[in-house]
Amino acid sequence: MKKELNPKWGAEIMWAYSHWIEVDLTKASKMVFVTGQIAMDKDWNPIAAWDIEKQTEYVFESISKILQEWWMTIDNVVKAVIYVKNINDFSKISPIRNKYFANSKPVSTLIEISNTVKQGCDIEIDVIAIK
Repeated sequence: MKKELNPKWGAEIMWAYSHWIEVDLTKASKMVFVTGQIAMDKDWNPIAAWDIEKQTEYVFESISKILQEWWMTIDNVVKAVIYVKNINDFSKISPIRNKYFANSKPVSTLIEISNTVKQGCDIEIDVIAIK
């Protein structure tokens, strides 16, 4: 079974996507796919524009908040993809990433991109979690 969900606290969905989707694997286990999160408030304003460290913290906190909706934590993450506008920010992002993923140690990918959907947002992270 698949459930598409969007938080009341997040930005309004304007296109054909969901903030996250839960997929039941068995009666006792599920996967949650979290769409790429950026540092943007519910009114589509960037949070800490062009401050990669503050944006990275914000995005990880958003992911944590989403996972709490499913009684999960960041420790349930098994895969993460991190998209950044400047690969040279790796040294600023990595310690924050390592703090959040200290226990789960998910497989992950870091990719440099030309832009995100919102000017001023320099990082986007999507994850898959299993419970």
